[in-house]
Amino acid sequence: MATYKEIIGTNVESRSSDPSNPVEGQVWYNSTTGALKGASVTTSGSWSSGGSLNTGRAYVGATGIQTAAIAAGGFTYPPGTIQDNVEQYNGTSWTEVADLNTARWQLATGGTYTSAIGFGGATDFPAGSAIANAESWNGSSWTEVSDLNQARRLLSGVGASSTSALAFSGFNPNPAFYNLTETWNGSSWTEVGDLNTARRATGSTGNATAALAIGGENNGASATESWNGSAWTTLPATLNTGRGSAGSSKISTTSALLFGGDIESGRTGITELYNGSSWTEVADLSQVRRNLGGAGADNSSALAFGGEIAPTTAVTEEWLGAGATLTRTFTTS
Repeated sequence: MATYKEIIGTNVESRSSDPSNPVEGQVWYNSTTGALKGASVTTSGSWSSGGSLNTGRAYVGATGIQTAAIAAGGFTYPPGTIQDNVEQYNGTSWTEVADLNTARWQLATGGTYTSAIGFGGATDFPAGSAIANAESWNGSSWTEVSDLNQARRLLSGVGASSTSALAFSGFNPNPAFYNLTETWNGSSWTEVGDLNTARRATGSTGNATAALAIGGENNGASATESWNGSAWTTLPATLNTGRGSAGSSKISTTSALLFGGDIESGRTGITELYNGSSWTEVADLSQVRRNLGGAGADNSSALAFGGEIAPTTAVTEEWLGAGATLTRTFTTS
């Protein structure tokens, strides 16, 4: 049998850290972790382990991309703690940053790593009422800004920055499902066109002028609606597995990913990819969960973090789409 050197032309390299841009077929020994690793190219996309949250939580406010994401607030149990804690992900690890002014869970967020807004949610457990409170993030601290017109929790949101965002759907609990949509211009919230199907715990991606509302609890469990800046349109593209409480990518409306969530039989790890016209089921999350956080630019790069498996979890998974180079760790047994 031919050796690695005979095939590749060199011995297995020993290095203190993984290469930043490995190529398919490359093998190396990481002397820091004591692991033999190699690079391969995924043909259909897959999930791999990322750095764990410092504080495991569910119902977290989530926004950003795979290499620059925010996890804000949420709920940890046991013992049962509503969080004001905020963490940022740099593509490798999570770092705690400035806390929210108001601890909350079941909130929504929109924006980027350095310019974001969090809104709505609940401050009690079990959640009996919703709040309208909103806070903006400037990269170093949170500041209270104008409230939503309608207090709600389990709502969804997207946005380009702390001065441009969209809030939609939710729960109060009366009514149990909202179709209300509000836009944020940096100083105030304005009610605009309603969703066609009232719902809560909805997947979301896009910005204030172009967004998707994906699945959710109520009759919209499989439906996808598209926002054009003034009105929602129900698309012919429906999820293969209807569900709420899932994570989603956050930026593109023509290239998106929805993962995890709650189905009739319980928690799921199902992942579906949107190509602008239809949803296709792809590789499942490694850890089945619901009420998780999601971030990502499109259907080729996304991040799943936290969520509920029984207790809450800190696990983070990174999605790389077809054609991406993955780092694999080999076992010696």
